[in-house]
Amino acid sequence: MKYIFLSAGLALSLTAYAQSPANRKATPDTLRTQTLDAVSVEGRRMPITESLPDVKGTYLLAGKRNEIIAVTNLDANIAQKSARQVLARIPGLFVYDMDGTGNQLNISTRGLDSHRSWELNIRQNGVITNSDMYGYPASHYSPPMESIERIELVRGTASLQYGAQFGGMINYTTKRADTTRRFGFESINAAGSFGLLSTYNAIGGRTGKLTYYAYYYRRGQNGYRQNNRSDSEAQFVSLDYQATPRLKLTAELGRSMYRAQVPGPLTDAQFAQDPRQSTRARNYFSPDIYVPSLRLNWQLSDRTKLSATVSAVLGTRNSVLIDAFATVLDTVNRQTGQYRNRQVDQDQFNSYTAEVRLLHQYTVLGIPATMAVGVQGMNNDLHRQQLGVGTTGTDYDMTLVRPFVRDLHYYTRNIAGFAESQFHLTPRFTVSPGIRVENGQTDMRGTIAYYDPTNLPRDIAHRFALLGITGQYRLSPTVHVYGGWSQAYRPVVFKDIVPSSTYERVANNLLDAHGYNLEAGINGYWSGLHANVSVYELLYRNRLGMIVGADADGTAYALRTNIGDSRSRGVEALLEADLLRTGRVRLSAFTSTAYLDARYINGRVANGSENASVVGNKVESAPTWTTRNGLTIRYRTVSLTTQYSYVSSSFSDALNTPTPTANGARGPVPGYGLLDINATWSIGRHVTVRGSLSNATNTQYFTKRPTMYPGPGVWPSDGRNGTITVGLRL
Repeated sequence: MKYIFLSAGLALSLTAYAQSPANRKATPDTLRTQTLDAVSVEGRRMPITESLPDVKGTYLLAGKRNEIIAVTNLDANIAQKSARQVLARIPGLFVYDMDGTGNQLNISTRGLDSHRSWELNIRQNGVITNSDMYGYPASHYSPPMESIERIELVRGTASLQYGAQFGGMINYTTKRADTTRRFGFESINAAGSFGLLSTYNAIGGRTGKLTYYAYYYRRGQNGYRQNNRSDSEAQFVSLDYQATPRLKLTAELGRSMYRAQVPGPLTDAQFAQDPRQSTRARNYFSPDIYVPSLRLNWQLSDRTKLSATVSAVLGTRNSVLIDAFATVLDTVNRQTGQYRNRQVDQDQFNSYTAEVRLLHQYTVLGIPATMAVGVQGMNNDLHRQQLGVGTTGTDYDMTLVRPFVRDLHYYTRNIAGFAESQFHLTPRFTVSPGIRVENGQTDMRGTIAYYDPTNLPRDIAHRFALLGITGQYRLSPTVHVYGGWSQAYRPVVFKDIVPSSTYERVANNLLDAHGYNLEAGINGYWSGLHANVSVYELLYRNRLGMIVGADADGTAYALRTNIGDSRSRGVEALLEADLLRTGRVRLSAFTSTAYLDARYINGRVANGSENASVVGNKVESAPTWTTRNGLTIRYRTVSLTTQYSYVSSSFSDALNTPTPTANGARGPVPGYGLLDINATWSIGRHVTVRGSLSNATNTQYFTKRPTMYPGPGVWPSDGRNGTITVGLRL
């Protein structure tokens, strides 16, 4: 970074000094004015991944592994929301890249499930966006990456403060207004392969005590595969009112909507033949989500601050599709001349959250301490209507020919209290014990046409305490070691207790999954080098799945129940370094590499008509090696980044099926390597041009064989594609 200081001010000061009466007397014959040359001061600032401070707002973060990704400073494919590029510096991140449309980020860490990132506590500006924490914790809310300033990820040892999620918390911080101006404008427009066109337009500024920011976004793309059209839009408005120097009120409303034509799963043979082909032309998926919130931040005193938030996640998740294996063709009936009727499903989210937090600095027995306490209440109603019989048409049409077979409500009332304190035992050594107490219940009510009504009422209690402790020791101002242990849990969600057919039953004694995160590492900044290396263990008990049961008369049935426990162990390493700096040229590199050993330590699952042990088997979608490596060269205002990513093979099922099944639903997921090239050119202060070439070698690959939506089988990821983005800021 360069700062150019003109010498005008300095020259005026020297002139005034020389012309003062005292100096006129001292040097009457030598008085002169001299203008100095411009001074160029160059500061060395590495494009490193930063860490959150020990205290941020009303949160305590000392001793916890975390990363900050400054999105606006990246050479990355922002327009397509490429997670492997945007989040490349988060080691061990698993990216479920199923369609390339850029509608959702499907990510996880440490062997957890990546489906719509639902093992994470997902937030925007600190506001929860998970659709329903207890019924369907996926986040269907999906803001454009153009709107994001930075991304914060805190691993699972921070779960006591944010929630109870094994994966920890990820927070998307949106761009804010330039408070030095009354009005500012930004426009970012992109065009790319497969008909990609997107536009993001934002305004913001400050007038008096009010700061405002708002954007409108639209995007369309045909997709890499046949029948893979996607259209999306998003809006957002934020109002900050600084009532007093110590009190600020914030009101925000975000909305995201997209409609995706879903091309259907493939078999392995179809993938080998042509990964761009489609097995479905009439499948559609469309969530439309609103996230309103009100926040209060109040600095009660120099040592005490209060934050209060009320928010909601409201909207729908709709789909109309032929839900079947890839081997089941969707063809016109010769007798009727029409397609078969499609399945219509609809979720309605009504999730409300209120949270009050207090941060207080105090002293106990002469030891300085910082305490964070709070309470979080949730009141959710997930209304799920499924298996409706839709039309025989080909477009997006939610019309019903026959009513829903399943019409259910999933009600949750939950209140959680939490407390954590940082004790500064020495100026360098900090210990932070904490506790979270959950007290609530989920009640399922409604009807399933094919199921005995007496078996439907389901009441699941969530009453337990979670404990944790973390520690941090600063070896120097820029280097510290950290570590901790924290308990976590995942509630029994909707899909776990709803039988999919008359041949399925659900155990009456289902238990919430629970376990812990344990980690230790070192994070430091040296001259030209940043390193963050850690080891961890994640224990996940009471995993849910399917086993085979039998009645007294020998009649077999499939039973949804807790099937066993798993343990993940591994190493996560991030290294970033300045390799060369000569004049205006700078060369830097990074490697983000993780080793993962995620295995079942006990359990059994259904294998045909029998149950098979899975002890020692690898956990699904948990590759042993994940590494992303980048090299960046900068010359003045131009930068070019090449990134190579490698993900080793994994399995799609707990049985670790070695050979793909004929329908593609089970089997290994082969390892793959990808090359991405991104460049950025800043033209003056107002214009930025970005170019992206993703998957430059046109590797044909897939990342997962899903067991639920969008359907079991092979889902090819995108081949080679390019994007050009132009940004204008006024």
